[in-house]
Amino acid sequence: MNSFQRRRIATLLGALLLAPTLQAQTPAPWPSRPVRIVVPAPAGGGTDILARMLAESLGRTLQQPFIVDNKPGANGLIASDAVAHAAPDGAVFLFSYTAAMVINPGLFARAPDPVKDFEPVAQVGSVGNVLVVSADFPARNLSELLAHAKQQTQPLNYGSWGIGSGGQLMMESILKRAGVQMSHVPYKGTAEVNTAILGGSLKLGWTDTVSTVALVKSGKLRALAVSGTQRVPQFPDVPTLSEQGIPFETTVWYGLFAPARTPAAIVNRLNSEVIKAISQPEFQARLKALNMPVTPTPDAKAFRQRVIDDAKTWRAILQDLGIQQE
Repeated sequence: MNSFQRRRIATLLGALLLAPTLQAQTPAPWPSRPVRIVVPAPAGGGTDILARMLAESLGRTLQQPFIVDNKPGANGLIASDAVAHAAPDGAVFLFSYTAAMVINPGLFARAPDPVKDFEPVAQVGSVGNVLVVSADFPARNLSELLAHAKQQTQPLNYGSWGIGSGGQLMMESILKRAGVQMSHVPYKGTAEVNTAILGGSLKLGWTDTVSTVALVKSGKLRALAVSGTQRVPQFPDVPTLSEQGIPFETTVWYGLFAPARTPAAIVNRLNSEVIKAISQPEFQARLKALNMPVTPTPDAKAFRQRVIDDAKTWRAILQDLGIQQE
């Protein structure tokens, strides 16, 4: 064996020894195992319904199960903490909403930061919340509600999906402008607000526009107002707060978040898959049926900026209400 042949054999052996190392350094295709989507709300509410729709679609196209894991309570803090401390490997994501992500940091020092502790992945829709009352409640619009509240010897109770929720802050802002007092009753989710009103233990409250469609259409609940910039598809006759003389232009979005330091390749891939899912006619028809206007889904970078901007808006609202961080 000459020197050339010996060098060639040595080169081949070296390549064979190195191959496992190179293979180990090559990232596996994502997703290579089931994916968990943590939801900061109980089953049956708008957040849960949308999360399950999206999980079903993503599981079908990415050929891995996307499993919804409900962790309600503390206005979303329980779920947010769980995902903020999860490994950034694409196995766990958070499907959350505006209040839990951008209002909580202004209320609670222990709340995760929406852009330092997470990677914003994809926005899923943008819509207002809805103010509902029981079917026998005397008011049929916001002005009548406020007038009725002023006549009471004891403040009326109203419900929302938690202390510091968007529902509570909207109502407190309305009451401050109108010079009216009401007492807040917090629940773990919007489904519980609906149930309390239906059961008679509560007369009115802020809830989501998704879980209330059938209840309002059947006459079991009455919708008085929606927040946001436009009326919603299934309640075309229900005016916005702004149309009723109370400007409140903030909207609610739902969105997917990954733990901080999740690889950009995974974040961008999931954003792309969410955009594909929402663009499907079947998915859009389901969104409209659930009272969710179909809005463009931004890329991950644009969604991150939306989160930053909304955090500033809600901090200003908190300051106006004189609410301090705990």
